[in-house]
Amino acid sequence: MIYLVEGLRHRYGTQTVLRLDRLTIERHKIVGLIGPNGSGKSTLLRLLAFVEPPSRGRIVYYPEEGNAGNEDARFQVTLLGQEPYLLKRTVLANVAYGLKVRGDTESLEKRAAEALEWVGLPPRAFLRRRWFELSGGEAQRVALAARLVLRPKVLLLDEPTASVDMESAQRIREAALRAQREWGTTIVVASHDRHWLFEVCDGMLHLLKGRLAGTGAENIILGPWRQCGQDLWAKRLEDGQELVLPGAPGPNAMALIPPDRLALEHVLEDSSDSSPASAPYDGACRIAGTLLRLTLERAGGHILATVAVGRSLFTATLPPSRGLRPAPFYPGQRVELIFPAHDVAWFS
Repeated sequence: MIYLVEGLRHRYGTQTVLRLDRLTIERHKIVGLIGPNGSGKSTLLRLLAFVEPPSRGRIVYYPEEGNAGNEDARFQVTLLGQEPYLLKRTVLANVAYGLKVRGDTESLEKRAAEALEWVGLPPRAFLRRRWFELSGGEAQRVALAARLVLRPKVLLLDEPTASVDMESAQRIREAALRAQREWGTTIVVASHDRHWLFEVCDGMLHLLKGRLAGTGAENIILGPWRQCGQDLWAKRLEDGQELVLPGAPGPNAMALIPPDRLALEHVLEDSSDSSPASAPYDGACRIAGTLLRLTLERAGGHILATVAVGRSLFTATLPPSRGLRPAPFYPGQRVELIFPAHDVAWFS
């Protein structure tokens, strides 16, 4: 274990934005943070980086197994945000800045050059460039190099590829994974790229309204919900299907469906794709959609199927053997998602 979080409450003004009773993060692992905007992901990363203290509770950092030492964290933990915020200096000065602050000034240019190579920027072409001569993707890669040159024990990434070009995004991902592979760096990354997180993370944390809501792959159906019967609530999906579920605590509640509770079935060729989603019938609901992608989940070794229903995406877990059956699933197929209505958890 490298982090222990207990009884954490964090407020901005009178609003509590993060509430975590207990959370542990294991050493040398890659942990993904998933959740909608405003769910508390960036706040949690800033707290783990000790950029600001929690309003209440504690975050304990263990630089060595079993030995707490939060005073060491500022030299061993580093945070990369979505915006690079470079100094108005050369690339060399930016990458070497952290080493100079630490008084570690031996072979600065050589070490900066090695860090640039990690993020795919040729040192000869970039070391002398000034900050304003960089594209957005290049600036973000320089910012990552400035953190990698420190060889951190913990690398915290807050949407690091959200605003960069495709090549820069790939280089950033590869460099972060290389740090985990070669140095044992613990990585905590918040990203909207769920597929990439499923492929590389050892574990996932799902944040909703500042609280832990699951392990990352849960399906969220936002309100508003319309009450349509005794304890029954309806939601019209973007493609016209209507989903009816029991037990909503109110019209603005969020429904959470675990991916392992969604069964995936082929839609028969002579069936209608436009029929509405069924109301609970014998405890089951059905939604028709299009299979977009199959992803091998690193943490559990399961195959995750991403299904588009209008503009909404759902994730279902398939056993690894599913793809070997005579009628395998493949992207582009029309499929049905079937799940027990009473397996839905509500979040308000």
